Amino acid sequence: MRRHQSVRFGRMSPSLLLLGLHLLTGVSGQPVYDEDWVNVFQQGFNFQCPHRELLVAVRSDFSAAEGSDRLWTFECQPPPHDLGEPTECWWDDINRAGMEWFSVCSKNGMVAGVQSQYFSSVMDREWQFYCCRYGHRCPYSCWRTTDVPWYYGEEGDMTVPVYGYFIRGAQTTFSGVLRDRQWKYIVCRMTNFDCEFQNF
Repeated sequence: MRRHQSVRFGRMSPSLLLLGLHLLTGVSGQPVYDEDWVNVFQQGFNFQCPHRELLVAVRSDFSAAEGSDRLWTFECQPPPHDLGEPTECWWDDINRAGMEWFSVCSKNGMVAGVQSQYFSSVMDREWQFYCCRYGHRCPYSCWRTTDVPWYYGEEGDMTVPVYGYFIRGAQTTFSGVLRDRQWKYIVCRMTNFDCEFQNF
């Protein structure tokens, strides 16, 4: 009769534990991430902020081995209460895969979501912003971030640094050689009064 041995892990050295985790990652072939990514590589996704919240942070991680694609995650935040409820939300213009793109939400909107579809023929994604407007409030005091990521192929990470500012749009450049994008996000705040301008 064969006896079963119990294995005790209580005294395993931290270096052996790390080596074991490293080997498990290598065997599976998939990296282990601590993020709640909204997509898997080479698949479409549709992300919308919770009701009455707007986009304030974007993070992505690139993989040349996975079709030169990125994993994406987003964070949202409610705007100041004096803005009230959004009066209208819509999907704005689409950026075509493999093309440069500049887009700000029409009708004085701010970004409250993102959807994207991957195209293997060009190893790139098309993008579309979900925009919401708040009555007749207008964006102002806008600025553009530096390139995110700094270099093609790197991790991208952008968080709006000041409460009350939100993402209104973006400008992207696409490298046909490296099959990756750099983003400059357009960040604005909203007036606390109604205005007459379509785009202030």
